[in-house]
Amino acid sequence: MRTARAVSAGGVVLAETRPDAPVALVAHRSVRGSLQWTLPKGAQEPGETVTEAALREAREETGLEVELIGPLDTIDYWFVWAPEQTRYHKFVHYFLMHAVGGDFARHDSEMEEADWFTLEQARRRMAFANERKLLDLIPAALAGFRALLTAPA
Repeated sequence: MRTARAVSAGGVVLAETRPDAPVALVAHRSVRGSLQWTLPKGAQEPGETVTEAALREAREETGLEVELIGPLDTIDYWFVWAPEQTRYHKFVHYFLMHAVGGDFARHDSEMEEADWFTLEQARRRMAFANERKLLDLIPAALAGFRALLTAPA
């Protein structure tokens, strides 16, 4: 079996730039048919930076217009894609973002639903523990963002 690397990017999208703001989650059907709630993310396209990919994927999957606040973390994991007989080492670069417009009704067809959740609701709904851990990074990322905004020129 061959081994390959895959790169994706996504975002933790906040309704407002405060640590307790609602977060946007998207849902797709799992192989078992149930809704699987996750953070918006997707594959980096050729010629695209990971930041550009994260912003594009957040916009496409949520239907929201988003702006970048800053980097959060990178998650990596392994999976096997049987149709290609390939074992992938996947890296997903996550960024903190906030919504500045748009509408969940405009999410793309890859997603069944998109909606706002309190942090507590999001933790209960999110399918993956490694994504839930990103929610704990929000306060520090916002504090760093605010420090940059208030730093003397």
